[in-house]
Amino acid sequence: IGHKAMLAPGTDFLYGTWIPRSTKHAPKGITKIVSFGQQMAMRWLHDEFKENFFGLSEKDAMSFGKDMSMYLGLEYDAIHFKALWDLGYLPIRVKALPEGIETDPNVPHMTFVNTVKGFAWLTLYLETIISSLAWKPSTSATIALKYRRNLVHWVMKTDPANAWLIDFLAHDFSARGLSPWDMLASGLGHATSFRGSDTIVCIPAARYYYNEPEDEVCINSVNASEHSVSTTKIFTVGEQQMIADWLKIFPTGILSIVSDTFDLWKLVTEYLPANKEAIMARDGKLVIRPDSGDPVDIICGLNTNPAVIQGEKDGDIMSDANRPEYKGVIELLWDIFGGSINEQGYKVLDPHIGAIYGDSITLDRQIQIYERLATKGFAATNIVLGVGSYTYQMNTRDTLGFAAKGAWFEADGVGYDIYKDPITDDGTKKSLKGMVAVLLTDSGEHQVITQCTDEEEKLGELQVIYEDGQFFNQTSLSEVRQRLQSIN
Repeated sequence: IGHKAMLAPGTDFLYGTWIPRSTKHAPKGITKIVSFGQQMAMRWLHDEFKENFFGLSEKDAMSFGKDMSMYLGLEYDAIHFKALWDLGYLPIRVKALPEGIETDPNVPHMTFVNTVKGFAWLTLYLETIISSLAWKPSTSATIALKYRRNLVHWVMKTDPANAWLIDFLAHDFSARGLSPWDMLASGLGHATSFRGSDTIVCIPAARYYYNEPEDEVCINSVNASEHSVSTTKIFTVGEQQMIADWLKIFPTGILSIVSDTFDLWKLVTEYLPANKEAIMARDGKLVIRPDSGDPVDIICGLNTNPAVIQGEKDGDIMSDANRPEYKGVIELLWDIFGGSINEQGYKVLDPHIGAIYGDSITLDRQIQIYERLATKGFAATNIVLGVGSYTYQMNTRDTLGFAAKGAWFEADGVGYDIYKDPITDDGTKKSLKGMVAVLLTDSGEHQVITQCTDEEEKLGELQVIYEDGQFFNQTSLSEVRQRLQSIN
C-alpha cells in the first residue's frame, strides 16, 4: 500500500512476470510445471474488483483508507485508489501461456503491465492477490499429471486392455481438507488429468471459469457410504445386513462401501461371502473401501516373510500367509470372487467387485502399491486410489518456486530493464530482465527471450487473456485436458 510513493519519480508503466522458478521442492520425479489456473485467477480478480470496489459507492469503496491510516499509524493518502475507482476498470494487460502445456522452470506463465499512464503502482500491487490465486491450480495440476503418468506406466504394463480406466483410477478425495478456493483450484487442477472426483463444486466451477457446456459435467463419481451413515446401519441391523440392504437399494451401477468401521478383515472374509450371490447377480460393481492403516500393506498384504504360527485352537497350525492381513484386500477379493488373467499374465478381479483406498496416498505409495500388486500377479486396474488433501494441501508457493517480479518500467518516457540477483542465493531467485517473449522451438521446448523490444514482446506463446476489464483467448477445461494428454 505504500509502494506508489516508493516508485522511481515519473514512473508511468510497470511490467512484471509470474513465473515458476524451480522444482527442487517438488515431489520426486517432477521436473516440469503445468501451465494452468491463469484464466480462473483473472476471472476471480475481475469479479472481486467489479463487485467489491467498482460496484460500490465512492464512500464505501474508499472506506479502507481509514483502516490503512490506523494500520500504518500515519495518515494514508489513497488518492490513487480514488483515481482507479473513477476509471471504473482494471487498467491492466495480462498475457499467459496456453493452459494445459508443460514448461521448464524459469519460463514465465504470465506477464502484467498497466495500460493507462500513471497506474504503474497497480501492476505489482496485484502481486499478492495473483500469487495467492495462481500458484495452487498449477501446482495441483502438475502433481495430478505425475499421478497420471505413473498410472499410464503401470496400466500399460499390467492391463492395457483396460487403459480407458486411467481417467478414473486416481480419484479426488481432497475437498474436506481444503479451503473453499483451494477446493476449486486443486479440484480443477486434478480434473486436468482425471475425471474421478468427489469435489462436486468442480462442475459449476468448470462451467464458470473454463466454459464447460451446461449439458456436460467435467467429473464423475459414484454412490458411496461413509462412517456416519454406516454406523446408523451397523448399530441397528449389523454390518452384514447393511451390505445386503444397500445392494437392494442400489441394484445397478457402482456402489462404494466404507469397510473399516470396525473389522475390515471380518467384513471381507465373512460379510462379503455371505452376500456373494447378490453381489454377483447385481448389474454393477461393489467397491470395498478400506480407510485406515498403511495403504500399501492393507491393499497388497503385509510385506514380510510368512511364518508358521500356533493358531487360536490347540493343535491348529496355520501359516501367516493365509491370514487376511498377509494376503491384503485385493488377493482376498480374488479368493472370494475370482476374475480373469489377461494377456499380460496379470489377474483382473471379476467386474462385480473392486476396491478403492483413499487415506494417506502419496506419489511414492502409489508406485509401491502398483509394484507390490504386480509382484503378486495383480494388475494396477484392480485398485482406485483416492488422492486427498495431504497430496494437494501440503504444498506451498515454493513447491514450484512461483513468484511475481518486476522486469521493466518506464519513467518520463525512458524504459529501464530491471531484475534481481541476490548474491546470497543459489541463483533460483534471479529474475528475468526486461520485457519477455516465450517462443516454441522446433523440438517443442519453450525458449525465453528477455530484454525484448515492443515488437518482440508481441511474438510467441504468451497471449493476451485480460485487458482493461475484458477477457480474450479463453480456453475450456476440455481443451486443457486434450493438450495435456497429447504430450503424454
